[in-house]
Amino acid sequence: MKTIEDADVVKAFEQRLREELAETIRLIEESKEYRAPVELDQQSVGRLSRMDAMQQQAMAQDITRRRQHRKVSIERALSRIRDGEYGYCSECGEPIAVRRLDIDPTFETCVRCAP
Repeated sequence: MKTIEDADVVKAFEQRLREELAETIRLIEESKEYRAPVELDQQSVGRLSRMDAMQQQAMAQDITRRRQHRKVSIERALSRIRDGEYGYCSECGEPIAVRRLDIDPTFETCVRCAP
């Protein structure tokens, strides 16, 4: 049975977190053009096309906010790995089940303490 005390288990989660962090940063950078202000050019964009562009911009901004939040969560998990606190509940101090971390390696609490 895998436990969080196993150094190989922690290394595997660290690798997974680093890969997800790199991908998240790439996606944030890639979406910059979609978050840019919508130009008011009455010659080339009609009213409905402009509204559609503004809606797409708002959706891109929302996705970026969620990606930024995820990036922070990943960075916090990597910090807990560096500090030797990864895999332990921030509320009660008990180990977090590896199966729970498999679902989301950024979880900071065990099932009992989860909100």
